[in-house]
Amino acid sequence: MHTTQRQISRALAAGALSVALLSAGSAGAFATGAKPAPSPTMSAKPNPMQSPKQNPQQNPKQSPKPSPKPSPSTMPSISVKADNTSVHVGDPVTFTGRTSGLKVGWPLVLQHQVGGKWIPLKATAKVKNGSSYSLTAKLNNPGPEHLRVSAVGKKVYSPTVTVNVS
Repeated sequence: MHTTQRQISRALAAGALSVALLSAGSAGAFATGAKPAPSPTMSAKPNPMQSPKQNPQQNPKQSPKPSPKPSPSTMPSISVKADNTSVHVGDPVTFTGRTSGLKVGWPLVLQHQVGGKWIPLKATAKVKNGSSYSLTAKLNNPGPEHLRVSAVGKKVYSPTVTVNVS
């Protein structure tokens, strides 16, 4: 095959341009400290020297690695405080607190413990701006009431508060 001077010049120019573009891109990534993420279209070519156990793409029976659990600081939470821990039957009790990880407007419900099960009461509230809430309930069962606030539709609960009803 015969290559002309013009073809050689074009190949050298294309190579030089490619090197310049690659080095500029990697210099920018290096300057920001960013690591390039593999794109979903990239695929690894199988290595015939690897066994199926060494190459997870060729072994569909191998289970994927479990995703890491969110840290406790990023998990939603609810705090609660009762304005009075000792009341008479039918007296109102106001529960206030703050939430973390729940959007403004998210519904909350007061629950009380009956026979080891948590039963929702009619007292509800929504998360306000600033992640706070306030709800009021009348307690009609004499004796100690174990109460908590729950985020509706999520498994997020406040610590238990005990109110003595006489």
